[in-house]
Amino acid sequence: MAIDINGFGAGHQVQANNENSQVSVGRSEPTVAQEETGGSSTTDTVSLTDTAAQLQKLENSLAALPVADTARVESIKQALNEGTFNMDNRVTAEKMMGMESALNSAS
Repeated sequence: MAIDINGFGAGHQVQANNENSQVSVGRSEPTVAQEETGGSSTTDTVSLTDTAAQLQKLENSLAALPVADTARVESIKQALNEGTFNMDNRVTAEKMMGMESALNSAS
């Protein structure tokens, strides 16, 4: 009894015997056309525009920058430790609501 399994080509055969529970797998050799794939009759070329080169330079310079402004983080840490950091609750709430609104509109 032959079992058809998706994903196997026509050259693959899978047979199972229900009484002995043995499976045999067969495979045929690739055709000449299959062996000759991958060759290109023309030469492919790639060229970058000036804009692409500028974008690459910009990306490299941005990658070199730190993720956070370390000087600002240190000044805020110092103000928090000294108890002199002033926080406007209204501005904080407005920014939180704006962020929530942006997140809701994105989804």
